[in-house]
Amino acid sequence: MPNRLLHFQQLREAYPEFIFENFTISHLSEGVRAEFHFTSGPELVFRPTVLFCRTMEFAELDSEALHLLMFHIGMSELISYWKAVCSPVVVIKPFRFTTAQEQWWKKLFRHGLGEFFFTNEIPIPGDEIFSFSYPAGTPHFSPVQIAGGDEGVMVPVGGGKDSVVALEVLSRNQFQVMPLVMNHREATRNVLNVGGYDNLHTFEIRRTLDPLILELNQKGFLNGHTPFSALLAFNALLAAALSGKSHIALSNEWSANEATIPGTIVNHQYSKSVEFEGDFREYVAQHLVKGINYFSFLRPLNELQIGKLFSGFEKYHPVFRSCNVGSKTDSWCCNCSKCLFTYIILAPFLEEKRLVHIFGENLWQNAELKNTLNELCGFSDNKPFECVGTTDEVKAALWHVSRNYPGSDLPVLLRHFLENAPNTDLPENFNMHLKAFHKPHFLTEEFEIVLKGALHF
Repeated sequence: MPNRLLHFQQLREAYPEFIFENFTISHLSEGVRAEFHFTSGPELVFRPTVLFCRTMEFAELDSEALHLLMFHIGMSELISYWKAVCSPVVVIKPFRFTTAQEQWWKKLFRHGLGEFFFTNEIPIPGDEIFSFSYPAGTPHFSPVQIAGGDEGVMVPVGGGKDSVVALEVLSRNQFQVMPLVMNHREATRNVLNVGGYDNLHTFEIRRTLDPLILELNQKGFLNGHTPFSALLAFNALLAAALSGKSHIALSNEWSANEATIPGTIVNHQYSKSVEFEGDFREYVAQHLVKGINYFSFLRPLNELQIGKLFSGFEKYHPVFRSCNVGSKTDSWCCNCSKCLFTYIILAPFLEEKRLVHIFGENLWQNAELKNTLNELCGFSDNKPFECVGTTDEVKAALWHVSRNYPGSDLPVLLRHFLENAPNTDLPENFNMHLKAFHKPHFLTEEFEIVLKGALHF
């Protein structure tokens, strides 16, 4: 039995129950704040918080609706803490789920933590991932109706190219756009400043982790990737209700659907996938709230199409960032899969000197990125555990860019690609990707027309 699997089983035995004790909501001058209370045994007590900042007048939201939406934010927060011990029983005290709701949450845990289980060498559990338990008298909940919002569009923004494309395309087509930011970083502020969005026209959420979880990580408790976009989805739902917006437009593209480990459910981007999007929309409509349309505006597009659109928004080129390694210093590290992928996907549409100006160096000449390139191209057993495009899109971009170089002048990474690319990876795929408009998606006709117009379809 692998040591990690043994450790997993020992933790489940040591911490048989993980309890969602309660949550409190405070109405403060700076906004609406919630504190969640999770426990597992007497020594593991977690109290993460979230603050919905009051930079505008909030819409009236009755107590029942506020508590129901905040409870679901707590459930999405719980994932980050449960994973430290993976208790076989999850006790929920504020509300009771139906069987269908339980199955929905188990699927989110199982698929959303697929990478976590894989990297910890734990077989991905089925329904036995855990069982739900409730104290006697715990109430069920029913969907709530909120006051009708305006036709404004809330767009979550992280500082990368995708949300820039969504912001620009929607705002240029006369939609009333409100950016949503969770925990500002420098790139996010810079992108919003360039786009002309000040604090009064941006909805900000401040989320804090309980520091105990970081201590447990250091002590060797289980740790790994969690479905952040699912957490963002539930937070965005309450943000839209408080700001009176009818639409939440994500910037998740079709490429997010590809598994990170081929042939498995392990997908670093599961909570950005169309499968999760459909599940979330159904859950919200059936069990939570009426009147808010959650969808991904860029879902029909692939990364190449987004790269092409972004290449035309030149004012953002100096400030956008997609590098997680360099996020704290607002820089491109130029040595990770996110940097290399972004470089590759923009290369067909921007001159090399422009790319070098953006990133600070010519990544084609970085021989240390050969293994990363292999993962991005599908030459390895798995893709990088990052938000990157499909292997087909990467190869199509590399084929296209390679044509611009005489054979003797090929830089290191492009030469490495051509030496390893199978003959079946045809260069003609590039134009096919640029003409795609994928289904299924959840765009209504008005949004579909706008997106096709941006692509000149």
